[in-house]
Amino acid sequence: MKVIIAAAGTAGHINPGIAIANKIKEEEKDSKIMFIGTKRGLENDLVPRAGYELKTIEAYGLSKQISISNFKKMYTTLKATGKARKIIQEFKPDIIVGAGGYICGPVVWAAKKEKIPVILHESNAFPGKATKMLSKKVDTVLISFEEARKRIPNAKNIVFTGTPVKIEKRDYTKEEKEKILKTLELNDDKPIVLIFGGSQGAQKINEAIIGIIENKLNINYQIIWATGPKQFDIIKCELSKKEININNIKNAKILPYIYNMEEIMNISNIIVARSGAMTITEISNLGKPSILVPLPNVSQNHQLYNAKVLEDVGAAKIILNDELTTDNLNEEIKRIIETPELMKKMGEKALTKSVRNVQQKIYKEIKKVLKGDKKC
Repeated sequence: MKVIIAAAGTAGHINPGIAIANKIKEEEKDSKIMFIGTKRGLENDLVPRAGYELKTIEAYGLSKQISISNFKKMYTTLKATGKARKIIQEFKPDIIVGAGGYICGPVVWAAKKEKIPVILHESNAFPGKATKMLSKKVDTVLISFEEARKRIPNAKNIVFTGTPVKIEKRDYTKEEKEKILKTLELNDDKPIVLIFGGSQGAQKINEAIIGIIENKLNINYQIIWATGPKQFDIIKCELSKKEININNIKNAKILPYIYNMEEIMNISNIIVARSGAMTITEISNLGKPSILVPLPNVSQNHQLYNAKVLEDVGAAKIILNDELTTDNLNEEIKRIIETPELMKKMGEKALTKSVRNVQQKIYKEIKKVLKGDKKC
């Protein structure tokens, strides 16, 4: 099988694309897979690191604002269709998978001109503009949340598969958990609250946590906090001004980035995070209670809709970005950890949104499209 995967921008688009590629290679070792992305996104690091070839073209999101800059971006994106078509003609794929990002537009348009079948994977509960626009042109749209189905009414065929992620639920022994915590200079006598805001961090969340630490509000719980690499030195400086040593805080471990995230998420009791599609999927798979702070000002406000998937079943509490404070975050953490029955129930509810065998389901749909069988 020869496959082109279009994915660009964020890890939330690229990692699912890589997971799909890995599954295809697992099932069909002789498969040839190429990625198409831009020169600006994380694909330039993640795709070669995963061992796949990356070709780049330039594409941008369409804006309603009238400006010379936006006209130039629109022209560049339209021109990118020709470049994508040339790549397709040279590679001769059997199928193209769009995993997300502005890159999908020109690649899908080029694919249709070349009469190549196309599958789109939509990670968010509220599909982006590109998915809505392209859904009637592609053979199948794969969705991560059932809530997305009603929001793409023009799609020829929609299949619920979930989002492929690496993090899965594991049951650690008490000794294993203590060993992991020991590396963080924490222990197993208080609940663990894991806080992160994505690979780049989240300033509003970080500000609220600084207040919790400064006022020593985490007396009855421990914090593992990934600030994001770009935010770490800023936070270190802010804490230093308050005469707090970032490397010596009671009941807290502050890190720029967490490399063993699967272990840390599994041993944590509550997760405080943004609500990207991958984060929601990981929280669901692990069955963890969560406090979600959706990133504002993103396309279609999709992080809010992602968060509602868990809040609507009683698995999470949403605090809007503009409403987040040290006090209301601390109160929500305390409310959950001080009520074991609630914490257990929220975790159980999160598990109800977990989807298993995602990669296998996606691979199955790819094979269906290749055989010309587009029925659900």
